[in-house]
Amino acid sequence: MKENERGIPIRSISRAIAVLQAINRGGSLTMMEIAQASAVPYPTACRIVQTLLHEGLIERETTRKRYQPTALVQTLAHGFQGHGALVQATHPHISALTRQIGWPISLTTHVGSAMVLRDSTHAQTSLTFNAYFPGYAMPILGCAAGLVYLAHAEAEERDGVLDGLTYLADDDTKYMLQMVREGGLLDTVRTAGYAARGFNRYTQNPGKTSSIAVPLFEHGRIAGALTVAFFASAIEVNAAIRQFAPGLQACAEAITRDLEGVPVAAE
Repeated sequence: MKENERGIPIRSISRAIAVLQAINRGGSLTMMEIAQASAVPYPTACRIVQTLLHEGLIERETTRKRYQPTALVQTLAHGFQGHGALVQATHPHISALTRQIGWPISLTTHVGSAMVLRDSTHAQTSLTFNAYFPGYAMPILGCAAGLVYLAHAEAEERDGVLDGLTYLADDDTKYMLQMVREGGLLDTVRTAGYAARGFNRYTQNPGKTSSIAVPLFEHGRIAGALTVAFFASAIEVNAAIRQFAPGLQACAEAITRDLEGVPVAAE
Protein backbone atom coordinates (compact mmCIF):
# COMPACT_ATOMS: atom_id res chain seq x y z
CA MET A 1 0.00 0.00 0.00
CA LYS A 2 1.33 3.42 -0.94
CA GLU A 3 2.18 5.84 1.87
CA ASN A 4 -0.51 8.32 0.80
CA GLU A 5 -3.16 5.55 0.78
CA ARG A 6 -2.78 4.62 4.45
CA GLY A 7 -5.12 7.32 5.68
CA ILE A 8 -6.27 10.89 5.34
CA PRO A 9 -4.70 13.85 7.20
CA ILE A 10 -6.01 14.86 10.63
CA ARG A 11 -7.70 18.15 9.85
CA SER A 12 -7.15 19.72 13.27
CA ILE A 13 -3.40 19.08 13.13
CA SER A 14 -3.16 20.41 9.59
CA ARG A 15 -4.96 23.58 10.64
CA ALA A 16 -2.71 24.03 13.67
CA ILE A 17 0.36 23.73 11.44
CA ALA A 18 -1.14 26.27 9.02
CA VAL A 19 -1.73 28.74 11.88
CA LEU A 20 1.79 28.33 13.25
CA GLN A 21 3.30 28.75 9.77
CA ALA A 22 1.21 31.89 9.18
CA ILE A 23 2.43 33.46 12.43
CA ASN A 24 5.99 32.46 11.68
CA ARG A 25 5.77 34.00 8.18
CA GLY A 26 4.12 37.19 9.37
CA GLY A 27 6.30 37.74 12.42
CA SER A 28 3.54 39.62 14.25
CA LEU A 29 -0.14 39.21 13.37
CA THR A 30 -3.56 40.04 14.78
CA MET A 31 -6.06 37.23 15.26
CA MET A 32 -7.95 38.26 12.13
CA GLU A 33 -4.73 38.33 10.11
CA ILE A 34 -3.85 34.87 11.42
CA ALA A 35 -7.20 33.45 10.31
CA GLN A 36 -6.90 35.05 6.89
CA ALA A 37 -3.26 34.08 6.31
CA SER A 38 -3.82 30.46 7.36
CA ALA A 39 -7.22 30.08 5.64
CA VAL A 40 -8.58 28.71 8.94
CA PRO A 41 -12.03 29.81 10.23
CA TYR A 42 -11.74 32.55 12.85
CA PRO A 43 -13.22 30.59 15.81
CA THR A 44 -10.93 27.63 15.05
CA ALA A 45 -7.90 29.90 14.67
CA CYS A 46 -8.66 31.42 18.09
CA ARG A 47 -8.66 27.99 19.75
CA ILE A 48 -5.43 27.02 18.00
CA VAL A 49 -3.75 30.26 19.05
CA GLN A 50 -4.70 29.60 22.67
CA THR A 51 -3.15 26.14 22.41
CA LEU A 52 0.05 27.50 20.87
CA LEU A 53 0.24 30.10 23.65
CA HIS A 54 -0.14 27.33 26.23
CA GLU A 55 2.66 25.34 24.58
CA GLY A 56 4.94 28.38 24.47
CA LEU A 57 5.39 28.34 20.69
CA ILE A 58 3.91 31.84 20.32
CA GLU A 59 3.39 34.81 22.61
CA ARG A 60 1.10 37.82 22.73
CA GLU A 61 2.73 41.22 22.51
CA THR A 62 2.38 43.09 25.79
CA THR A 63 1.06 46.37 24.36
CA ARG A 64 -0.93 45.15 21.35
CA LYS A 65 -3.33 42.34 20.47
CA ARG A 66 -0.81 40.73 18.16
CA TYR A 67 0.89 37.36 18.28
CA GLN A 68 4.46 36.42 17.40
CA PRO A 69 6.57 33.23 17.42
CA THR A 70 8.91 32.48 20.31
CA ALA A 71 12.36 30.91 20.25
CA LEU A 72 10.70 27.61 21.09
CA VAL A 73 9.64 27.16 17.44
CA GLN A 74 13.29 26.46 16.68
CA THR A 75 12.98 23.16 18.56
CA LEU A 76 10.75 21.91 15.75
CA ALA A 77 13.76 21.91 13.41
CA HIS A 78 16.38 20.23 15.62
CA GLY A 79 16.22 16.91 13.76
CA PHE A 80 16.34 18.44 10.29
CA GLN A 81 19.44 18.03 8.17
CA GLY A 82 19.81 20.97 5.79
CA HIS A 83 20.85 21.08 2.16
CA GLY A 84 24.38 22.25 2.90
CA ALA A 85 25.99 21.26 -0.40
CA LEU A 86 23.10 22.72 -2.40
CA VAL A 87 23.21 26.02 -0.52
CA GLN A 88 26.99 26.20 -0.80
CA ALA A 89 26.89 25.66 -4.56
CA THR A 90 23.99 28.07 -5.07
CA HIS A 91 24.93 31.09 -2.98
CA PRO A 92 27.77 32.56 -5.11
CA HIS A 93 25.63 32.33 -8.25
CA ILE A 94 22.49 33.94 -6.85
CA SER A 95 24.59 36.66 -5.20
CA ALA A 96 26.20 37.46 -8.54
CA LEU A 97 22.83 37.51 -10.30
CA THR A 98 21.36 39.85 -7.68
CA ARG A 99 24.29 42.23 -8.18
CA GLN A 100 23.52 42.14 -11.90
CA ILE A 101 19.74 42.62 -11.89
CA GLY A 102 19.14 44.22 -8.50
CA TRP A 103 16.23 42.00 -7.43
CA PRO A 104 16.48 39.28 -4.75
CA ILE A 105 16.86 35.59 -5.67
CA SER A 106 15.73 32.68 -3.49
CA LEU A 107 16.56 28.99 -3.35
CA THR A 108 13.70 26.76 -2.21
CA THR A 109 13.27 23.01 -1.85
CA HIS A 110 10.21 20.81 -1.49
CA VAL A 111 9.01 19.67 1.94
CA GLY A 112 5.59 18.01 2.21
CA SER A 113 3.00 20.39 0.77
CA ALA A 114 5.30 23.42 0.88
CA MET A 115 8.35 24.99 -0.70
CA VAL A 116 10.84 25.99 2.00
CA LEU A 117 13.42 28.75 1.71
CA ARG A 118 17.02 27.53 2.00
CA ASP A 119 18.90 30.68 0.99
CA SER A 120 18.18 34.10 -0.47
CA THR A 121 19.78 37.42 -1.35
CA HIS A 122 17.10 39.67 0.16
CA ALA A 123 19.67 41.11 2.56
CA GLN A 124 21.91 42.10 -0.37
CA THR A 125 19.51 44.50 -2.07
CA SER A 126 17.23 47.38 -1.20
CA LEU A 127 14.69 46.19 -3.78
CA THR A 128 12.69 44.17 -1.29
CA PHE A 129 10.02 44.84 1.32
CA ASN A 130 11.37 42.36 3.87
CA ALA A 131 14.25 40.05 4.63
CA TYR A 132 13.46 36.33 4.37
CA PHE A 133 15.39 33.70 6.25
CA PRO A 134 15.87 29.92 5.88
CA GLY A 135 12.81 28.00 6.97
CA TYR A 136 10.22 30.37 5.53
CA ALA A 137 7.53 28.15 3.96
CA MET A 138 5.04 28.76 1.14
CA PRO A 139 2.21 26.47 -0.05
CA ILE A 140 3.42 24.47 -3.02
CA LEU A 141 0.49 25.54 -5.22
CA GLY A 142 0.70 29.14 -4.02
CA CYS A 143 4.13 30.03 -5.39
CA ALA A 144 5.95 29.88 -8.71
CA ALA A 145 8.66 27.65 -7.21
CA GLY A 146 6.05 25.07 -6.25
CA LEU A 147 4.61 24.92 -9.76
CA VAL A 148 8.10 24.50 -11.19
CA TYR A 149 8.86 21.70 -8.75
CA LEU A 150 5.63 19.82 -9.45
CA ALA A 151 6.10 20.20 -13.21
CA HIS A 152 9.47 18.42 -13.04
CA ALA A 153 8.92 15.98 -10.17
CA GLU A 154 8.45 12.28 -10.85
CA ALA A 155 4.81 11.29 -11.35
CA GLU A 156 4.51 9.25 -8.14
CA GLU A 157 5.85 12.07 -5.98
CA ARG A 158 3.67 14.65 -7.73
CA ASP A 159 0.53 12.56 -7.39
CA GLY A 160 1.23 12.00 -3.69
CA VAL A 161 1.51 15.75 -3.06
CA LEU A 162 -1.66 16.53 -5.00
CA ASP A 163 -3.64 13.74 -3.34
CA GLY A 164 -2.64 15.06 0.08
CA LEU A 165 -3.75 18.58 -0.81
CA THR A 166 -7.16 17.39 -1.99
CA TYR A 167 -8.39 16.52 1.50
CA LEU A 168 -7.81 19.96 3.01
CA ALA A 169 -8.19 22.25 0.01
CA ASP A 170 -9.70 25.72 0.33
CA ASP A 171 -11.30 27.38 -2.69
CA ASP A 172 -8.02 28.76 -4.05
CA THR A 173 -6.30 25.39 -3.69
CA LYS A 174 -9.22 23.59 -5.35
CA TYR A 175 -8.93 25.94 -8.32
CA MET A 176 -5.20 25.39 -8.60
CA LEU A 177 -5.65 21.62 -8.28
CA GLN A 178 -8.09 21.73 -11.18
CA MET A 179 -5.66 23.78 -13.26
CA VAL A 180 -2.84 21.35 -12.47
CA ARG A 181 -4.81 18.15 -13.05
CA GLU A 182 -7.12 19.15 -15.88
CA GLY A 183 -5.96 22.49 -17.26
CA GLY A 184 -2.51 21.52 -18.46
CA LEU A 185 -0.78 24.06 -16.22
CA LEU A 186 2.20 21.84 -15.43
CA ASP A 187 2.65 20.95 -19.11
CA THR A 188 2.82 24.67 -19.87
CA VAL A 189 5.39 25.24 -17.11
CA ARG A 190 7.46 22.26 -18.26
CA THR A 191 7.47 23.46 -21.87
CA ALA A 192 8.27 27.07 -20.99
CA GLY A 193 10.99 26.16 -18.49
CA TYR A 194 9.69 28.57 -15.86
CA ALA A 195 6.60 29.48 -13.82
CA ALA A 196 5.36 32.95 -12.96
CA ARG A 197 2.97 34.24 -10.30
CA GLY A 198 1.59 37.74 -10.06
CA PHE A 199 0.72 39.50 -6.79
CA ASN A 200 2.07 36.79 -4.51
CA ARG A 201 -0.23 35.98 -1.62
CA TYR A 202 2.06 34.04 0.71
CA THR A 203 4.64 36.70 1.57
CA GLN A 204 5.16 39.11 4.43
CA ASN A 205 3.50 41.75 2.21
CA PRO A 206 0.71 39.89 0.41
CA GLY A 207 -0.06 41.15 -3.08
CA LYS A 208 2.95 43.46 -3.30
CA THR A 209 5.37 41.26 -5.25
CA SER A 210 5.35 38.97 -8.28
CA SER A 211 7.85 36.22 -9.06
CA ILE A 212 9.40 33.96 -11.68
CA ALA A 213 10.88 30.54 -10.83
CA VAL A 214 13.00 28.03 -12.74
CA PRO A 215 13.94 24.44 -11.86
CA LEU A 216 17.31 23.49 -10.39
CA PHE A 217 18.51 19.97 -11.23
CA GLU A 218 21.06 17.63 -9.71
CA HIS A 219 21.99 14.39 -11.50
CA GLY A 220 18.90 14.59 -13.69
CA ARG A 221 16.39 15.06 -10.84
CA ILE A 222 14.85 18.30 -9.67
CA ALA A 223 16.58 19.49 -6.50
CA GLY A 224 14.74 22.75 -5.95
CA ALA A 225 13.88 26.04 -7.60
CA LEU A 226 15.39 29.49 -8.06
CA THR A 227 12.99 32.41 -7.79
CA VAL A 228 13.38 36.08 -8.57
CA ALA A 229 10.92 38.37 -6.78
CA PHE A 230 10.10 41.91 -7.88
CA PHE A 231 7.66 44.68 -6.99
CA ALA A 232 4.37 44.02 -8.78
CA SER A 233 3.87 47.76 -9.26
CA ALA A 234 7.30 48.18 -10.86
CA ILE A 235 7.37 45.52 -13.57
CA GLU A 236 4.56 43.73 -15.40
CA VAL A 237 4.94 39.95 -15.29
CA ASN A 238 5.40 39.37 -19.04
CA ALA A 239 8.03 42.11 -19.22
CA ALA A 240 9.79 40.57 -16.22
CA ILE A 241 9.80 37.15 -17.89
CA ARG A 242 11.56 38.58 -20.94
CA GLN A 243 14.00 40.47 -18.73
CA PHE A 244 14.81 37.92 -16.02
CA ALA A 245 13.98 34.37 -17.13
CA PRO A 246 17.02 33.80 -19.39
CA GLY A 247 19.47 34.94 -16.71
CA LEU A 248 17.72 32.89 -14.04
CA GLN A 249 17.84 29.79 -16.22
CA ALA A 250 21.54 30.33 -16.96
CA CYS A 251 22.16 30.69 -13.23
CA ALA A 252 20.40 27.38 -12.52
CA GLU A 253 22.42 25.64 -15.22
CA ALA A 254 25.67 26.96 -13.75
CA ILE A 255 24.70 25.69 -10.30
CA THR A 256 23.87 22.26 -11.75
CA ARG A 257 27.33 22.11 -13.34
CA ASP A 258 28.93 22.94 -9.99
CA LEU A 259 26.86 20.31 -8.17
CA GLU A 260 27.84 17.66 -10.66
CA GLY A 261 31.43 18.73 -11.07
CA VAL A 262 31.05 19.34 -14.79
CA PRO A 263 33.70 21.71 -16.22
CA VAL A 264 32.53 24.68 -18.25
CA ALA A 265 33.25 24.13 -21.96
CA ALA A 266 35.78 26.48 -23.53
CA GLU A 267 34.38 29.13 -25.83
